[in-house]
Amino acid sequence: MTDTTDAVRAALDPDRRAAFQRRVESEAESLRDDIHAGVFDADGFAVGMELEGYVVDSEGLLAPAPEDLFGIDGCSQELGVHNAELHTDPDVVSDVGLRRQFDGLGSTYRAVQAHLDEVNRRFVLDALWTVPPAEGTRTYIGATTETDGFGLPTNMRPVPRYVALDAEIRARSDGTLNLDIHGFTSAASMLAESLATSMQPHFQVPDPTAVPTYLNVATRTMGPILSLTSNSPFLPTDLSDGHTAETVFDRTPHELRIPLFERSVDEGSHKCRVPEDVPDLDTLIDRIVTDPTLVAPPDLDGDAGDGHRSGDPGDRYPAIGAKRGTYWRWVRPVFGGDVPRAADGDRVDGGDGGSVRIEYRPLPTQPTIRDTVGVQALVTGVLRGVVAADHPLATLPWDAAEESFYAAVDDGPDADLHWVTRAGDRTTATPRIYDELFALARRGLDELGVGAETIEWALAPVEARREADHTAPSAWKRAQVREAVDAGASLRTAIEGMQADYVERARRGTPFAEW
Repeated sequence: MTDTTDAVRAALDPDRRAAFQRRVESEAESLRDDIHAGVFDADGFAVGMELEGYVVDSEGLLAPAPEDLFGIDGCSQELGVHNAELHTDPDVVSDVGLRRQFDGLGSTYRAVQAHLDEVNRRFVLDALWTVPPAEGTRTYIGATTETDGFGLPTNMRPVPRYVALDAEIRARSDGTLNLDIHGFTSAASMLAESLATSMQPHFQVPDPTAVPTYLNVATRTMGPILSLTSNSPFLPTDLSDGHTAETVFDRTPHELRIPLFERSVDEGSHKCRVPEDVPDLDTLIDRIVTDPTLVAPPDLDGDAGDGHRSGDPGDRYPAIGAKRGTYWRWVRPVFGGDVPRAADGDRVDGGDGGSVRIEYRPLPTQPTIRDTVGVQALVTGVLRGVVAADHPLATLPWDAAEESFYAAVDDGPDADLHWVTRAGDRTTATPRIYDELFALARRGLDELGVGAETIEWALAPVEARREADHTAPSAWKRAQVREAVDAGASLRTAIEGMQADYVERARRGTPFAEW
């Protein structure tokens, strides 16, 4: 592990960090020049997806993913040894594009499951694991292995960037991360964040100067969309020992992933949060540049000349990309990356082949691939629909949007949401908000050239949640546990029984609204 520890020490070196920051500032100037020169202009809107999950063994206990799992195309490593991420190539938004997102994600998911079947394990599409490993959650999170005089988190992927971030955050937190979550008040490592997993739709905007508009709109949509998708109402069961069911129900939010992530990576500046409104692209780039630098990428030289201006635009700004990786806002921009596929499968023309996209980060992993692509279509359609229809949603005050988001974190589908209607009126009436949400999604997808049949196919599994017994997966989980506790089960037995039922239903692939 000498190479790993050497790389971690390099990442934490103050001189290297300062050189990295200088390179970020240099690349930012080049990025601005390229954007204004049209390098990132594209022919159309496009979508992609990242979908995280975790691995369990035959008993449902958290288990490590085998290393060769990541040889599967479309499957990559994540923070914990138990985590994996599925991802799609980007597609231009169209009938073919949306269905290809579904097919591609499903194909990777089946390949991952088939590989894990060989070692009697399973990949779970869930937002927070609740059945702990044999040694217990706190021991698992805090375990370290002493290597070359450096403590490496035992259950963290030995990626130097991860390990260095963990070391820096712990150092700035005096060795203990304050989570302030009922049953999990503190943790010894940012590995606590690996409890929670997410789905992250990516939305490419053809005109980069319009990205601030879409980001500001996205902030106003987070509350309502999260209220339909919340999926992490319980911690691992050993963290609930000694607490009554009533206390857990009263003090645990529907979407634990949000406070868990925000506090696991908080080094003192509250980097992970709802982004402030941004007036223009230059300001947005400035915010990324001036965001606190935690570590220097160990695989990236610090100072650089003009060499980063040549080659594929996706590779021109490695320092900006690394800096953006810790710009932990719930929606954020991504500069560079793969060029999307058109309906015929060929890469589209546009600029020099780069892309600028919005990464929509507040959503928990959904139970099935069908649900996941449904949410992807909802996000895509709503963002485009608000702008295309000149809908006044962006006039909702920022603090009301933030309040709406955290209300959905706390209460899921029962949240007090905030919205501005088509007529310009403020409303907190959830049915009316959902009416406009899905109307805007249809408007946006139609404006992007998606046919009516594909629009209904894509939105159906999410819209059906409005009339389902439980609007969001978190509400289903809470109801299942409540019923078992009322029948006499212990809280631990009730949660683990619910979890086994969830895993089996998710494995079948039946959309959540039909559960």
